[in-house]
Amino acid sequence: MASLSGAAAAHHRVHYCSGQLRRPPRPLRLAPLRSRLIRVYALSSNDIRVGTNVEVDGAPWKVLEFLHVKPGKGAAFVRTKMRNYISGNTVEKTFRAGSTLPEASISKETKQFTYKDGSQFVFMDLTTFEESRLNESDVGDKQKWLKEGMDCNLLYWNGRIIDFDLPITVRLTVIDTDPGQGDSAQGGTKPATVETGAVVTVPSFVNVGDDILIDSRTGQYMNRA
Repeated sequence: MASLSGAAAAHHRVHYCSGQLRRPPRPLRLAPLRSRLIRVYALSSNDIRVGTNVEVDGAPWKVLEFLHVKPGKGAAFVRTKMRNYISGNTVEKTFRAGSTLPEASISKETKQFTYKDGSQFVFMDLTTFEESRLNESDVGDKQKWLKEGMDCNLLYWNGRIIDFDLPITVRLTVIDTDPGQGDSAQGGTKPATVETGAVVTVPSFVNVGDDILIDSRTGQYMNRA
């Protein structure tokens, strides 16, 4: 076989290796743009339940009540009562059955309530020691059950704190009440002031200095601790 020389030989070396054709490298393939974007999850109105978080008109809402309605005539719909996390307003909204709406992307982080600084409540991440603050208006009536050292769940939406959850059961000390009447579950009730300043209706046998368990959702006495 005659030898190749010059440009022909170079051409031969570039395209052949051990008698095999060398394929040029394949171009890099990027994932489709839609797969590299943050996915927004959609809910069907048929999946709405109490506690569902949805995004309506660019704001996060929490479903407080719902009712699926199927009238004799006309299309079925879902009637809801929802609270706006940002403004605190509660409104009634109706959605057509089977319609879709975006789910509000709300995350939770556990932080400890450490102290009150003027009109602000300071929560701390016990891992990073980073502080987060809520205004008194944001805390609202929940401050009646909020005690220093209590772990709470702060709710975030789009990088901002929009609400927080207290433990369902809180333990507080009675600091003022009428003297107890025996140690029996029988008998009447009376008002008692706990260490946060809240007034709770308790059984007549509860005394000053007793630790009691309270349902933070209703403010009702549950038991002595």
